[in-house]
Amino acid sequence: MTTERAIPGSGLVDALHVTGPAAEHEDKLMLFGRFVGSWNLEWSGIGPDGQPATMLGELHFGWVLGGRAVQDVWIVPGRGRPGEGQPPLGFHGSTIRFYDPAIDAWRSTWVEPVNGRVRRFIGRPQHDDIVLLSDEDEPHLRWRFTGITPNFFRWQAEISHDEGALWSFDEEMIATRIHSA
Repeated sequence: MTTERAIPGSGLVDALHVTGPAAEHEDKLMLFGRFVGSWNLEWSGIGPDGQPATMLGELHFGWVLGGRAVQDVWIVPGRGRPGEGQPPLGFHGSTIRFYDPAIDAWRSTWVEPVNGRVRRFIGRPQHDDIVLLSDEDEPHLRWRFTGITPNFFRWQAEISHDEGALWSFDEEMIATRIHSA
């Protein structure tokens, strides 16, 4: 029996992560590519008791899959903080996003094991913002990246229980860049 040897340094991290976007669709890939790097998060929403709640977290974006996609990891509260990984408010999830030229939009899948959530979104630029919609399950979700600058953005989540006729606030995060990748 012949066993092929892996290329040194060719583990998951080396196979998954790359340093920049693939040349094909590079301009479209920068919609999310501009977020590559690490960010501090200030989360606010409604606690289980119905009262306003806040937490600090962290966010990391990087190029993956040969530079054809952008992956992120959202951790609230951040690593080492009280409540880390504790539902229902705490979360530790990842999104993989890629530009699909067939629909001229981004396909995005959020996976979050702490609260057992998986959601698929379609994302598009809308003026200076990015809007992602998930309408496959109830409630419908709308996630927005707004106020985007090189070192800041606001992420807002809204929910709809009537197929998108009315939207209500769910949660919000203020992101401040720590450093670029």
